[in-house]
Amino acid sequence: MNITINTKLFQELESVVSTFKFDSITSDRKVILQPLIDYIQDKQSAQKEIRLNLICTHNSRRSHLSQVWAQTAAAYYGIKNVFCYSGGTEATALFPVVAETLRQTGFKIQVIAEGNNPIYAIKFSNNEHPVMGFSKTYDNEFNPSGAFAAVMTCSQADGGCPFIPGAEKRIPITFDDPKAFDNTPLQAEKYQERSLQIATEMFYVFSQIK
Repeated sequence: MNITINTKLFQELESVVSTFKFDSITSDRKVILQPLIDYIQDKQSAQKEIRLNLICTHNSRRSHLSQVWAQTAAAYYGIKNVFCYSGGTEATALFPVVAETLRQTGFKIQVIAEGNNPIYAIKFSNNEHPVMGFSKTYDNEFNPSGAFAAVMTCSQADGGCPFIPGAEKRIPITFDDPKAFDNTPLQAEKYQERSLQIATEMFYVFSQIK
């Protein structure tokens, strides 16, 4: 594990991160994650900015979890000039259970704007810029128009978007949708489970960067 830790996370979040076990990631899954490691490492070695646009169908659950955890992992491991974005094939809203799941893990969250598509400021550290969480299409003006990797976090978006304009590389890293457990007794548990899977994998990815 890379031990250059540059950003001190909030204490509760640090406690959660300390429980991540990279040996729980299967060898098959590590093969899926390797292209993302390679992309980030190539940019890092060339001292170029690293832009990741994490994409899912509705930009409401998995893409936001991936964006937040990737940005947090980059800061934790001291990988500079990493800018994480998210988008969908359509805009809906960041699902409130996602925000609540992150809050329970130790993130500090403020609602900046209310409405049908609220805007959340999601902080992982006192002095780091918050991740701005709201639903948008992957080609929204808020997102980069070039020099980024498109990381496809759901199979529907991966299959439905054969071409992402401006992407230097397209990397499918798909996760099961916790939406399957909405309005069931398992909802909170399954969202937390998916969030921690994504977190562990994103921290593994950034731990490999030299």
